Amino acid sequence: MQWKCGGFSFDVSVPVIMGIVNVTPDSFSDGGAYAAPDAACARARALAEEGARIIDVGGESTRPGAAEVSVEEELARVLPVVQRLAAEGLCVSVDTRHAEVARACVQAGAAVINDVSGFRDPAMVEVAAASEVGVVVMHMQGEPRTMQDAPHYVDVVADVRDWLRDQARSLEAAGVAHERICIDPGPGFGKTAQQTLELVRNYHEFARLGYPLMCAVSRKSFLGHAYGIENPADRDEVSAAEALAACEAGATVVRVHNVAATAAALKDVRPYAVVSLGCNVPLVAEPDEELEGKRAMLNQAISALCTLPDTQIIDISSLYESEPAYYLDQDPFLNAVVLLRTGLPPKELLKYLQAIENSLGRVREIANGPRTMDLDIVDYQCYVTENDLLTLPHPRALERDFVVEPLLEIAPGHVLADGRPVATAALPREQRVGRAQKL
Repeated sequence: MQWKCGGFSFDVSVPVIMGIVNVTPDSFSDGGAYAAPDAACARARALAEEGARIIDVGGESTRPGAAEVSVEEELARVLPVVQRLAAEGLCVSVDTRHAEVARACVQAGAAVINDVSGFRDPAMVEVAAASEVGVVVMHMQGEPRTMQDAPHYVDVVADVRDWLRDQARSLEAAGVAHERICIDPGPGFGKTAQQTLELVRNYHEFARLGYPLMCAVSRKSFLGHAYGIENPADRDEVSAAEALAACEAGATVVRVHNVAATAAALKDVRPYAVVSLGCNVPLVAEPDEELEGKRAMLNQAISALCTLPDTQIIDISSLYESEPAYYLDQDPFLNAVVLLRTGLPPKELLKYLQAIENSLGRVREIANGPRTMDLDIVDYQCYVTENDLLTLPHPRALERDFVVEPLLEIAPGHVLADGRPVATAALPREQRVGRAQKL
């Protein structure tokens, strides 16, 4: 997946770090340290050298209780910095909720508009639609001055996810291309510490929307609540650890104060693997309960995947019932797709999967024939190979409806390791084998 930001394009299959430069006197973590243009530009260059590919310049503190800054004051703070950094060839993001500031900064060379108010202002939507810049749509309940007074949600993950989905779609309807949109659940913005923890433990739910996904947890107060660290500047280590966890769960852009610590932590991001599961022979099932028997088999396989060394299940699709493929004289299958993060190399992962198949009674007598359990590696990040033991990406993946549909459910923007986007490279549904129906 690519995130298009004006003249810049970022491959977000690996995390992209955005370094924070606050040109404000009252930021919660470094207020006043970089308020002068020279200091701000020096800071930005240092962050770029440490690994930041985007510099996010903000001229208004949006900490809880913060008062709104006038457009004139915000422009006086950010515009000189944006102009200088853009002229030096850096990808600059402007962190603002004011359309006039965003417009002036885009004209000065900014490549991203990071709007903490989520493009609720039609004038901000107009600025985005009239340009080619990237946009960050952030969720915030209320506005900074009052957002922490009494945040309330029926289900914070579902409520925020659905709002981001609808807001991103409205931007697309206004003329902002899908590939320009990044979404941010807004940790700490109109959320209690507990609500924020629920958000950051469920980034996979937001990854399912199919947009680049921002993790912006750096030094925030919920980390003080969770880890008992009162001083924001002392939260860099846990901020980096949370960024790593978020990226493994699906976050693709990481907005941070301490770039060096974050870059070091993100070296430990494990590759992802996509594994498909299928069963049409339940080992134990009473008459008319075959479907439940197949469901039990898939659950056993998923439980076994949980025991693999250095491996974590990130997301699991719904269950799909599918027609037989290739060998047609057999019962329907029950299928699912699982997204893993794993430190196991592909061939070693394959051996573990075959061991799980064998433990569940897999018999290989008829090619593509009935089976108690079938586990296939569909894709493995950055790994393309073709040999007698293993071919990746799976050579038949995009012709199989029982793979394509569940994969698009959990990862609609997924691009195979050989560069083929699943959504556009898969055969048309009417031409796929093993037509699948979600249960």
